[in-house]
Amino acid sequence: MAYLKYLLVGIIFGIVLVKSEAVSWYRIYEMFRFQSFHMYGIIGTAIVSGILFLQLSKHGKLKSKKGTEIYVIEKEKGLIRYILGGTIFGLGWALIGACPGPMYVLLGTGVYAMLIVIAAAMLGTFIYGILKDKLPH
Repeated sequence: MAYLKYLLVGIIFGIVLVKSEAVSWYRIYEMFRFQSFHMYGIIGTAIVSGILFLQLSKHGKLKSKKGTEIYVIEKEKGLIRYILGGTIFGLGWALIGACPGPMYVLLGTGVYAMLIVIAAAMLGTFIYGILKDKLPH
């Protein structure tokens, strides 16, 4: 019962993704072929919102639900890992037509082939966990 609110937020988020056509393979296809602004608008709005809330939390304007200060841990700087990781992520997104969040939404809408995609994503995450210490970071 304690996690019901998170389930409800997830359901609402899924409905928003479906209604905004952010999980539509055709919209993603249009984006990667530079034929439509629709997905770039959604992604741009998410980036601007993320920057805004990150800056508000860095300056102490936002507090957690418990009233504690939210802080962001500084990450190591590194260009190669972000380019390589972003390229792999983008290729997977282009091949599958969905990034990690919408995979579950698409499964919920009845696209049962997403079970294979989700299993492959879990396997990839597991393999990364095994190889993480051996990869250049």
